[in-house]
Parts: sequence; C-alpha cells; structure tokens
Amino acid sequence: MADAVTEIYKSHRDAQEKYIYFLLAAAGAGIALIVNQTHDSKLAWSMIPLGLSVLCWGLSFVLGCRYLDYVRSILYANHDLLRVEAGIHPMAGNHPEAIAVASEGIRMAVEKNSDRAAVLARLQFRFLVAGALLFIVWHVVEMYLRAVK
Repeated sequence: MADAVTEIYKSHRDAQEKYIYFLLAAAGAGIALIVNQTHDSKLAWSMIPLGLSVLCWGLSFVLGCRYLDYVRSILYANHDLLRVEAGIHPMAGNHPEAIAVASEGIRMAVEKNSDRAAVLARLQFRFLVAGALLFIVWHVVEMYLRAVK
C-alpha cells in the first residue's frame, strides 16, 4: 500500500512540475513572439496593451520561478521532517520533546510554504492568460488602425 501511495505522489508531483514548466515556457514564448513582431516597430500609444502583455507574461514567469523555489523549500523541509521523526536529525537527535517541537515547527513551515506556493501557481496562470488577452487586444487595435488608414 505504501508503494502505491508513493507512486501516486510521484506521478502527481511530476505532472505538477511539467505543468509549471509548460507555463514558464509559454510565458517566455509569448515575450519572444512580441520581441520578434515588434523588432522594427516605432513606439505608439496603440502599443500599450502590448506592453501590458509583456508585463503580465514577465510576472507569470517570475511567479513560476518563485513557485519552484517554494516547492524546493517544501521538499527540503519534508526531508528534514523525516529525519527528525526518525530520530536521526543532528539538531533534534532522539529526544522525544525535541522531536515533537521540531516536527511541529517543520509542519507549520511546510503548511505556510504550501499555501504561498498555491497562491503563486494561481497567479502565474492568471497573469499568463491576462497577457494572452492583452496581446489579442493589441492585435485587434492594430488591425483596426490599419483598416482606418
């Protein structure tokens, strides 16, 4: 049973990580697309949605990187928790009171970091979508401006 739970956890973790890296790649690709499409353009007021799009995609990228930092921290804390509870952590040793205090502190830190990571993941996705919508707004504005010339 423990092996099945471990395998499910690993599969979930792998899928989650692939999703975050996909969002990072999408944000980077969006920024690259804008740079490519505007390399010979002049600044104009109609480019405001485009600039906001780059800002959103940049924020999405940064938030994804911060999310990965939190996940790495959570994994490290979980490793420490296992060592504490096994009585082999150098700071807590095998003292029952020290193990209880350390375990509680680590669990609180993991929970706090998990909550922060979840917020970052949601914001990463929302900024990615906002950037795409702003890019579409810019494209429609440009089409309109070309039509009225």
